[in-house]
Amino acid sequence: MRKVILILVLFSALLAGAGQRPGAVFLLIWPGARATALSGAFSAVADDATACYYNQAGLAFVDQTVIALQHAPWLSGLQPDMYYEYAGVTKSYSIGTFGLNVIYLTTGKTEVRNSLGVYLGEYTTFDLSVGLNYGFKLGPNLGLGVGWKLIYSYLVPDWVWERMPELGIDMGGTGLTYGFDTGVLYKPWSLLSVGAALQNIGPNISYTESGSSDPLPYTLRLGLRLQPINSRVLRVALTADVTKILVGMFADETNSFFENLGYEFTEAWKGVGLEVDYYNFIKLRAGYFHDTEGKRTGFTYGGGIKAGGFSFDVGVDQNIYEFSTTNRKFSLSYQF
Repeated sequence: MRKVILILVLFSALLAGAGQRPGAVFLLIWPGARATALSGAFSAVADDATACYYNQAGLAFVDQTVIALQHAPWLSGLQPDMYYEYAGVTKSYSIGTFGLNVIYLTTGKTEVRNSLGVYLGEYTTFDLSVGLNYGFKLGPNLGLGVGWKLIYSYLVPDWVWERMPELGIDMGGTGLTYGFDTGVLYKPWSLLSVGAALQNIGPNISYTESGSSDPLPYTLRLGLRLQPINSRVLRVALTADVTKILVGMFADETNSFFENLGYEFTEAWKGVGLEVDYYNFIKLRAGYFHDTEGKRTGFTYGGGIKAGGFSFDVGVDQNIYEFSTTNRKFSLSYQF
């Protein structure tokens, strides 16, 4: 049970400041090494298989089949056997581009011992999301996207309650729900992209026998991408995102509307990124992320190599955390 408590404490820290704590918060972890190196500022980029996560409208501009895999030993400073995985595939048709993505997070094996310290068994906790996504163009420069996801969370199996009747709980360690995403991506000029995405809108997720539930982490992303240099030899892009968790907004009734609005903007996550592409072969990336309430601030970085349709990328965001940890994501993709 210790690992379950540990991960819940961690997520609570990430969501500090919200008036109500959402569930299924694994949906807030950035997938993809490239986006991670850019501090998650990717909603106005969304030009690969992680568009299924950041902004489905980006799929409208993906005209190739793309397969992507990501592996990450996640926050090993807390637990060495936590992993965060992402897989995505996109396929373009005349009516638009479809995408499938899978997110998997595990905190590893958890030992169960009763109040006397007697070993009762072990199990593996995990969270899983499977998404179906679609993006299409309303015009040559405007894309829209939608997504649906099934969300399953496995925190405690029923046999734990059966072997520990002293807890007074019969069931309630798993949760199942679904959510919707929608997004827009506008490219008025070749050097500028503007994106917005509304994510994780759906029924609450419940873990308890009593039926009490938590809302999904409703999220609004606003992004900007500027590419001042775009030549055959060198491409340079600047990205920026503001991410706002919508759960618990305007919770302080003693504040005026504008006071609450100012607080909500201050509390929003902010990220900026820089990507340098040399001959469409060597990629260098860096970013800066700031989360006031969650106390996550620092630089992210990474890079990659692209050749023959294959891309290999590394993204590092361990410096944004206050505690000592290793946090690296490795991505491999192929487009054809």
